[in-house]
Amino acid sequence: MTPPTGAAGTLESSHASEVESPDATGELTRLSARDSARVLTQLLLPTAAKGPIIRRPAPMKLSERHGWDRRALALMAELRERYGDGPVMVTTAARPIALLLTPDGMSRALDRTPDPFTPDTLEKRWALGQFQPHGSLISRGGERRARRRVNEKALEMTRPMHSAAPEVTRRAAEEASATVRRALRHGVLGWDEFNETWWRAVRRIVLGEAAADDTELTRRLDVLRSAANLSLLRTRQRARRDEFLLRVHRYAFAAEPGTIAHELHEPGIGRPEADPVGQIPHWMFAYEPAGMVTYRALALLAGHPRQAAEAVREVREAGDPVTPHPLPYLRACVRESVRLWHTTPLLLRETTEPTRWPGGTMPAGTLVVAYTPWFQRGGFAAPYENSFAPEQWISGEAEENPALVPFSDGPGRCPGENLVLLTASSWLAGMMAHTDWKVISRPAPRAGEPIPALLDHFTLYFSPRPRPTAD
Repeated sequence: MTPPTGAAGTLESSHASEVESPDATGELTRLSARDSARVLTQLLLPTAAKGPIIRRPAPMKLSERHGWDRRALALMAELRERYGDGPVMVTTAARPIALLLTPDGMSRALDRTPDPFTPDTLEKRWALGQFQPHGSLISRGGERRARRRVNEKALEMTRPMHSAAPEVTRRAAEEASATVRRALRHGVLGWDEFNETWWRAVRRIVLGEAAADDTELTRRLDVLRSAANLSLLRTRQRARRDEFLLRVHRYAFAAEPGTIAHELHEPGIGRPEADPVGQIPHWMFAYEPAGMVTYRALALLAGHPRQAAEAVREVREAGDPVTPHPLPYLRACVRESVRLWHTTPLLLRETTEPTRWPGGTMPAGTLVVAYTPWFQRGGFAAPYENSFAPEQWISGEAEENPALVPFSDGPGRCPGENLVLLTASSWLAGMMAHTDWKVISRPAPRAGEPIPALLDHFTLYFSPRPRPTAD
């Protein structure tokens, strides 16, 4: 995406000599006690309750039913109206928290990652450390650089089609076809059935055929991720973590060509402090929300006949779904699914030193929060705020909007973005090649209606219908 330019788009550290505004050396605007309490109770706590590391079914259902996400968006709009461009400091007893109110503010934090805005926040260290103690997101300095390089190289960050694309596509298409067959037999598709075959594909794609049926590996990861949700209240589950990591190491060292883990066999992939195999838990963890995104993308297409027809046309022109193809339209649909229901609703950074902003100085050690639905579903996303518009990703319009960051942005941008898009689009191609889908649960995304603020994947159900061959 295009970063902001000019003085207003340039963030300076506390050591900078130039001041951006007359008030840049004072304190940033602080929310009133009432507004701080509302941010905590209507935005931060409800978002955390749904599960930042692994989603919790009950809070997801409550959020959808009672409109938690709609209320959070309304609160952000009110704060922007009352306090201006921000950022604003939230009054808490725990630690300094800054809430970003504009895309410019978010771009500053993302563009200046990892210094002075590190992704290695206290909250992430406690959470992700439960199952990936050497992950790049919770590392700093030379270790972070080494681990980030491993991720970028193994995931082939800059390549739309990974070198393992033939195997990635084949495995995704095979498991998608199995999902379709099962749905046709039972007449319905729910999240549990989808998630089962999705995880089988993930294990095959990342670790190889030997891991295909190792559901115990996924269960162990889920246990650790559940502990990560409550990481600030629970001690490390070191024994369980070590057992899980040992299992991952065994698969990684035996991984065959065409798997992502096999990329780590390349000589010189990383120095010892990079812990290349130690990056795999994050790949597996990140693939689960990618499944949510894919499942919701299917719901969007099911409720929008025009876009579904375009997707089916693309799949037909591509031919055999087992063969890798760019599938730009389906990739755009996946991006829209992330935009509409971002799987990382809170983008977090922590200041490593005081930083100057228009209006004041942000202290070192501040937790910087970007509430992504506000940027992706609010007025900054106009005119597509609450509509399904994959075309904006085809035209490049979305890429020019700094508010839209489905895979984050800047030096901390998700290195697995293209791999996720390859997997998800290949999966959707397999599911839509010969089958039409209808959402039979509520709410259901529909053409001509505002897209729901939240779509709970746990309670999302489809009915399949074979498409006539003459169609």
